[in-house]
Amino acid sequence: MTAKAGSLPDEGLSLWLTDWKAPVARPWAGRRLVAVVGRAVGGHLDIHVHPDGQAVKVWILKVNPVFRRRGLASLLMDTLYAAYPRAWINHGARTQEGAGWWDSYRDPDPRRNIHNRPPAEWAVYFDAIEVASEKAQNAHLNTFYGLDGHRQDVYRYDERREQEADYYARLYRPAQAPRLDPAAQRLHGTIRLFLPPHLHTYVHDRSQDASDRAAALLGHVGHGNLPRAYWNGTRHAAFEDAYHEELCQKTAPVRPATHLVITLSLPSLDRLPPFDASPTSVSFVPGPDIAVEVAALAWRSTIQPAVTHTAAFTPPVTAAIAPSSPQDADADYWGRYDEAGFLLGPRLSPPEYAGQVVGVLPQQSIS
Repeated sequence: MTAKAGSLPDEGLSLWLTDWKAPVARPWAGRRLVAVVGRAVGGHLDIHVHPDGQAVKVWILKVNPVFRRRGLASLLMDTLYAAYPRAWINHGARTQEGAGWWDSYRDPDPRRNIHNRPPAEWAVYFDAIEVASEKAQNAHLNTFYGLDGHRQDVYRYDERREQEADYYARLYRPAQAPRLDPAAQRLHGTIRLFLPPHLHTYVHDRSQDASDRAAALLGHVGHGNLPRAYWNGTRHAAFEDAYHEELCQKTAPVRPATHLVITLSLPSLDRLPPFDASPTSVSFVPGPDIAVEVAALAWRSTIQPAVTHTAAFTPPVTAAIAPSSPQDADADYWGRYDEAGFLLGPRLSPPEYAGQVVGVLPQQSIS
């Protein structure tokens, strides 16, 4: 039951496989498959991927109400099978709505659906007892709502599985995906900005000095106002975060946004502040400010996403990840920044562009 072109809006459809900032409690890497219809998210499929890429757990499949009954859910699932052509697929337990959809869905490769295969084949990737519980829930929903649920494909659908699941559960080997080490590499974080028109024009004008434009952007954000999450291992992933945020807005912005990526390195520290790490990003837990050095900036406008502006700071610029609250800031922070995260003392006269002063502007312009 794949989507047909005629069933989708005239704006067209694109599919995007990106990082998903999954709960840290799940050790596998989070990935998200997004269906973009026109300039809106039509639906998404969130998954966890085993470190060796040979097993996938479906976490949630969601289609926005306005795009339902157009084949998007089936298209997303078909694309998952294509993206991981050799992996075991664990669909997990379904909701009532999910059970109804699955009843009408054509599984492109039932042999890779672990619910259809004996646990001896896949038990090293998934807990057989947990899978047996998920299968029992799905069977109950099918019976209660009078659905077939492709029962002819399900392994031992009508038989008791407790003893078998208990036996194969001992084969399960929990896998820990590698975690990003913030002390071992540069980190890349993003901020989505709605700049005043004259500042927006200036920072995207390639005829102006890139270093001056980067300084104006950092001054606008505030040197002591860098975010605590999420800091990625690559600049590309940071831009993806900004684009994802852009797509998920319920209303279209009244003016173009600037996607700013801040590249930083942590100075030498005897002990890193507490953080949560995933395979691709880190997030610093609530607490005091964190001294960092900004090594470079990169930015794009949503109206010209193919044009990326970059500037490196030589030497790096001293900055700080903002404290969770003013009470958490240490004395060094207050000796350098005000309560809004801006540098203390007189500010340098910013450059002028088109007859208007640009540079440090009010914090409330940030979105």
